[in-house]
Amino acid sequence: MIANRRNFLMGAAALSAAVVTPETVRAMAAQQAAADWALATADLEADVAPHAMRLVHGRAPADLTGTLFRNGPGKFRRPGGSATHWFDGDGLMRAFRVNDGQVTLEARFADTPKRRWETEIDAVVTPGFGTPGDARARIGSNDDANAANTAVMVAGDEVWALWEGGAPMALSASDLSTKRFVTLRDDLKGMPFQAHPRYDPDGTIWNIGLNGGQAIVWRLNADRSLHTARVIDLPRASYMHDFTATARHLIIVLQPWVFERRGMPFSSQFAWRPEMGTQVLVIDKADLSRRRIYELPTFSYFHLGDAWEDASGTIRFDVAAGKDVAFAVEGARVMVAQRGSVPGEHAVLNLITLHTDGRAEMVSSGVTAEFPKSDPRRAGLPRRLTVHVAGERPDRPLPTGLATWDWDTGRSDAFLFGDTQIVEEAVFVPRGPDEADAWLIAPSINLAEGVTELHAFNAARVADGPVATWRADVALPAGFHGAWAG
Repeated sequence: MIANRRNFLMGAAALSAAVVTPETVRAMAAQQAAADWALATADLEADVAPHAMRLVHGRAPADLTGTLFRNGPGKFRRPGGSATHWFDGDGLMRAFRVNDGQVTLEARFADTPKRRWETEIDAVVTPGFGTPGDARARIGSNDDANAANTAVMVAGDEVWALWEGGAPMALSASDLSTKRFVTLRDDLKGMPFQAHPRYDPDGTIWNIGLNGGQAIVWRLNADRSLHTARVIDLPRASYMHDFTATARHLIIVLQPWVFERRGMPFSSQFAWRPEMGTQVLVIDKADLSRRRIYELPTFSYFHLGDAWEDASGTIRFDVAAGKDVAFAVEGARVMVAQRGSVPGEHAVLNLITLHTDGRAEMVSSGVTAEFPKSDPRRAGLPRRLTVHVAGERPDRPLPTGLATWDWDTGRSDAFLFGDTQIVEEAVFVPRGPDEADAWLIAPSINLAEGVTELHAFNAARVADGPVATWRADVALPAGFHGAWAG
């Protein structure tokens, strides 16, 4: 089916009055002291001009040159009303520029219609993933609600701020100034383009966008121009934040968090139905009508690792798998309230194997993990290493360290800073031909010092701790996803 904007977009009717509110969570949270991790969702009141970070530990790698772009919410609260969910803050693009051992940091808010209107009235009124919004919201299209706050895609001299419900927003890579929403084809303006595109070795880019029981499959050329866009039907209308791909197949994991009703916030449209189990839809990239469905026990997830398949056609990929959606629904609200206990169990790294005879297996590593990433040169190809954040505990909602997991040996290589640090997603920066011959670059929030730091780890010896650490003089809120350009 050729993609058609008119019959696909959710439209303003879907962005309607709230059906749930956060009053209960906020009332309970108000009875407790502010959490020691509150800097993770503190408001940044203005852009951060480029300034040097200080090297405070180790020696800067001589061969490390490039820029880590990262995206995430940067402002949640206004006098006339606030966001009530971690996923709904205004998008803040960060750039850590590394050159000749020196690092500069800058950050700039995406100049979205949402942010402009809410700045004018000094209130957060736009509905989002977990924020109800109110009648003051101005919603004429998906992109009027677009927070541009989730992930980054490098596109030549631009970076695209991604948000799963609408179009990418292009920013200048040189100074992070906002340029425009990206329209890949005029009749596809504002179509959902999710936060986790997947890359083929030849530079081809795949992504999806969701609308209930349908998905638009985007295929972009290496220069970020549109190759094709087609709409497919899904076996169930399931919430998903991520998908993955091998060299030959797209892989869509359909958790039993399924669409049941219209309303806002967006998360209220879905119901957790664990009795349904989890399905995995495998689609042939060369012919989107060729597909296969696998059945797995129930799990929830936000993030998948890159998939690969062997000569026999057996497919493998990793997932940060949870037991339910308690964090997505209520835990992320407590994060913004900055008080109280965050519900929901932490995700655990698992490997899923899809056999050609229709069998599906899921094996746990036993390690707590989120934000799985791998060597970008091996996207869709066989690999053994996954890097992930680590150190979450039942009494702490955020990671305190970094680790790699080796799927060949079953070995974890981990470093934990302790409770004085909140560690964010790491990216691979390859150095040599082996996966482990790479730098892992990750920012953190140093709670003891009240500042943001940037760390470089040796992927072969993560347990040794950072090879180098640079420190800013400002603390940025915790971001979600990033990309390396260099």
